[in-house]
Amino acid sequence: MENQMAKNTMSPRRRIVNILVHVLLGILAIIWVLPIVWIVLTSFRAEPGAYTTTFLPQGYTLNNYIKLLTDRNVLNFPKMFTNTLIISIISCVISTFFVLSVAYSLSRMRFKFRKPYMNMAMILGLFPGFMTMIAQYFILKSMGLTEGASIRIGLIVVYCACTGLGFQISKGFFDTIPRSIDEAAIIDGATQWQVFTRITLPLSKPIVIYTVMTAFIAPWVDFIFAKVLCRANADQFTVAIGLWNMLQKEYIYQWYTCFAAGAVLISIPIAILFLYMQRFYVEGMSGAVKG
Repeated sequence: MENQMAKNTMSPRRRIVNILVHVLLGILAIIWVLPIVWIVLTSFRAEPGAYTTTFLPQGYTLNNYIKLLTDRNVLNFPKMFTNTLIISIISCVISTFFVLSVAYSLSRMRFKFRKPYMNMAMILGLFPGFMTMIAQYFILKSMGLTEGASIRIGLIVVYCACTGLGFQISKGFFDTIPRSIDEAAIIDGATQWQVFTRITLPLSKPIVIYTVMTAFIAPWVDFIFAKVLCRANADQFTVAIGLWNMLQKEYIYQWYTCFAAGAVLISIPIAILFLYMQRFYVEGMSGAVKG
């Protein structure tokens, strides 16, 4: 009833503004969704090649997906997908532990060089990671992690080693949790580890979900360092390298539609992870609001 009365009393100028805002949001939504629709349609396109004169395909087929998943002679996409999935899952687990541990330590504990460390981490965060790429490569080479199956280990080491510097967002969230909760648990006999795992983390589901998703997506979509470390080791290629190879001039005519199919497939794990973790994120936010 109140909403109806508000609509009736809305001024013409206010209605025009609302209409314009909704039209603008609709246009932005179309612009955002259009590339996704295009890549999905292209993945089912029957005609080969990268250039077409129409937005909609002239014919549809599943052969692009079949070729992508069954061809082992030129570009072994299933192998690349498996490599990337293994690296991303392991890196996600280790990186999440590193980030949350460092963030909790800097939020709750007081120790020497705490502030200098935070200042140093902030300064280092201003520089892009690929500036140290060559140095990292030669360090990994001296450790024997640049050839064969050890490349996976090398990539995991690189993806996890520096994640502790990205503690700022998680620390800011931990700072919002009252310290009195920790003190009460310690008085009851809980250790610092128990406080962290049984009290702080359950109260921090939103930031845990955020950390998990960013820790998984980063190695999943990385191209630059994966290309530097893998070089010509085709058995260790990740999906980013594989999709890039599909756009090379010797492959693009036969593999362009397969490239679109691969782009659709690599979005599936991220979508599944987001849909699965979203409910925990909502539960955590509702719990935080109630608290």
